[in-house]
Amino acid sequence: MAKRLTTFSKFLITLLIVAGVYFGFTQLQKAGVFGDGTVVKTDDDSSESGESLSGDDDVIRIGVVTWGGYAGGQYFNEGFEASTKSRFYKDYGLKVEFVLNDDVDNSLNAWKNGDLDLHWYTIDAFPTIVEGLEDFSPVVLWQADWSRGGDAIVARRGIKNVGDLRGKKIAVAQLTPSHSFLLWLLDAGGMTVDDVQLVEVSSAIDAASAFKSQQVDAAVVWSPDDEECLKAVTGSTILESTRSASNIIADFFFAKEAYVRDNREKLEKLYEGWMRGAAEINNSQSAKDKAIDILTADLGVPRDFAATAIDNVRLVTHGDNVNFFGLNSNFNGVTGENLYLNMTQDYQALGLAGSGVPNWRQISYPQFVQQAKLEATGNNAAEEGPDFSTVSASEGTAKEAIATKRVSINFRTGEYQLDENAKYIIDLEFVDIAKAFGNARIRIEGNTDNVGNEASNIRLSERRAQAVADYLIAEHGMKPARFIIVGNGPNDPVDSNNTAEGRAKNRRTDFELVRE
Repeated sequence: MAKRLTTFSKFLITLLIVAGVYFGFTQLQKAGVFGDGTVVKTDDDSSESGESLSGDDDVIRIGVVTWGGYAGGQYFNEGFEASTKSRFYKDYGLKVEFVLNDDVDNSLNAWKNGDLDLHWYTIDAFPTIVEGLEDFSPVVLWQADWSRGGDAIVARRGIKNVGDLRGKKIAVAQLTPSHSFLLWLLDAGGMTVDDVQLVEVSSAIDAASAFKSQQVDAAVVWSPDDEECLKAVTGSTILESTRSASNIIADFFFAKEAYVRDNREKLEKLYEGWMRGAAEINNSQSAKDKAIDILTADLGVPRDFAATAIDNVRLVTHGDNVNFFGLNSNFNGVTGENLYLNMTQDYQALGLAGSGVPNWRQISYPQFVQQAKLEATGNNAAEEGPDFSTVSASEGTAKEAIATKRVSINFRTGEYQLDENAKYIIDLEFVDIAKAFGNARIRIEGNTDNVGNEASNIRLSERRAQAVADYLIAEHGMKPARFIIVGNGPNDPVDSNNTAEGRAKNRRTDFELVRE
C-alpha cells in the first residue's frame, strides 16, 4: 500500500526542483544560451582576475627594470603577467609578460639565451653594448619614453653651474644613461671629462650613496634618489635634470632580427596596443591612476614612488615614434639616429666603444611604426614641446646660467650678418645642445673687444646675438620666445684686451642654458 507524502515532504521536493531548475538556467545563461550572458562576477570568478597564461609557449616576454617609462605597455596588459584579462589578449589575442630584472647584465644574458624576446635599453648608451650583441643582429623596434626628471645631477653647496664642476669629483655609472647625461652637460658648459674627476660606480644607486656619504662633490642619480641626496647633504642642490635636458635619454625596445621576421604580425599588434596605452595614460587621469596602481603592485614599491616614476617620463606616442625614426620630414627635433650617432662618436672618442658599432640603418626597424593602423593626430600626436613665455631683457639677464659655452663666430668689422662659415660653426658647436636641452631657455650674449666706441659695440653685439637667434629660429624651428638676447659689447671680457690674442677671445658669442 502506497504511503501518501506529507505536506512538508511535498514542500521539500518542490524546493529541490525549483533549485535545480534555477541552477541549470544560470549555468546555461553563463554559457551564453540565454540573454547576453551577463553575470554578476564574484571575487573568485576567474573572468575578473584573469586566468594566468605565463606558462604558455607563445608568450611574448619583455625584459624591463624598475622604471616608469614602460607603463604604456604594462597598463594595456593590465599588469606584468600574461593573462586573459590583458587588453593585448582581449583585443589582439596576444599573451604578453613583463619580466622585471634590475640586474641589466643578467637580463641581457636572458635575452641572448632566448628566455626574453624583447629587451629595453636607452639609445644614447646602446653604442656601448651593441657590438657585444652582434651575433644576435639586434634591431630597434620602437621608443617607449623620454626621461623627464628621472635622471638628475646633484651637487654639494657652492656648485651652482657646470663651470663650478671643474676639478671636482663626480660619481657616475659609466656606459649607462647617467654617463651620457654627464657628457652632454659638460659639453654644454664647454668642458670634457678631462676637466673633472670621474669616480666610477656600478649604478646610479651607488652614485647616490657616494654623494650622501660625501665621498664626491657631485653625482648623477635617479629619481627619487635625487631628493634623498638633498635631504642627506645640507646645502646641496639639483644642478640639472632631464626635465630641462629633455631629449637625451630615450628608452626603446629591441629584438633579434630573426625573432622579428618570425613574429611580425604579433609585434605589429604589440606596438599598436602599447601606443594606445601610452596615449590613454597621457590624456586621462583615471588611466594614469590605474597605471600607478599597476606599477605599485608589480614593482613592489610605494604608491608615491610609482606616481613619481610616471611623472618623471614622457610616455611617447605613435606620433613621437614617427619623429624618432625620422619619418616626419618636417620634424626639427632630436631623432633616434641623432642620439645614436652623437653618442657613438663620444664613446668612441673616450675609447669606450669600438670601431665596429653598426650604423643606424643597420639596427633601426621602423616598419612597425610605418605600418601601424594609427594616425599621428589627437591623442596619438607627437609632443609639441614647451611654450616659453616672453621675458623682458632685465628678467632674462637676471636668470641664472646652468651652463655657458663660448663659441668664436667671426663677423666682418662693423657687421652682424652671418656668413655660411658662421652658420656651420653654430650647427657644429651648439645646435645639438639646444635640441637636447629642449626645455631650457637659451641666452645668447654677444661680446666684443674694446676697440672702438663702447655704445656702438654694445649695439653691434646685441644685433649679432639676435642674428644667431634668428638663424636658429628660421633654420632649426626653435621658438622665438625661448631666446634671451644680450649685448655686452666690451664689458664682459674673458681675457686681456691688451693683446691681439686676448681681443680675439673677447670677440665671441656665449650660449647659455638658463634656469626658469
